[in-house]
Amino acid sequence: MSQHIPAALRRQVWERAAGLCEYCLLHERDDWVGFQIEHIRSRKHGGRTTLSNLALACLDCNMAKGTDLGSVSRASGLLIPFYHPRRDRWTEHFRLQGQRIMPLTETGEVTSRILGFNTRPRLLKRQAIAMAGRYPSIEALAVLRD
Repeated sequence: MSQHIPAALRRQVWERAAGLCEYCLLHERDDWVGFQIEHIRSRKHGGRTTLSNLALACLDCNMAKGTDLGSVSRASGLLIPFYHPRRDRWTEHFRLQGQRIMPLTETGEVTSRILGFNTRPRLLKRQAIAMAGRYPSIEALAVLRD
């Protein structure tokens, strides 16, 4: 069930994310669909509609994540939580290699696989944006330097 998120809170989430999907680092201006404000820990699992539990997400990442909190690691067979934009550093779990987002940890692996970071359509989209000289964006480069 959807819950209304006040405009001021939406603006805070967008500004904190600098217009980037907090999962795949795509900038909203480079996507065909506006980004969504998503609950990192879904309401279904007790997540609240607070700034600390909200993230800016592209439609691809948000739809793939859904209400899931994690997945089973292919390496260990253990249930591993997804990358958490408020607690984790992106560069500790992922590395950008060309247009491909490479996982560095089990958290990175389950997040990348379930959210579909490197599916053919998403790679082609990032390649087209890169050919236009906009990928990674200035905002994404700041995260990558962090």
